[in-house]
Amino acid sequence: MAEIKIEKKKPIWPWIAAVLIIGALIYYIFVKDHEAHSESSIEVENSTSAQ
Repeated sequence: MAEIKIEKKKPIWPWIAAVLIIGALIYYIFVKDHEAHSESSIEVENSTSAQ
């Protein structure tokens, strides 16, 4: 009789966690960084126009 080897499924949750972390880093780098630059440029425009 032939032996059939059964492999257990590997967990998928570490991959899901990694994708979420990478997505959060990309969001932080591109979106939050862009918002900070736009706010600082608005402050510079307002301070120069007030003088």
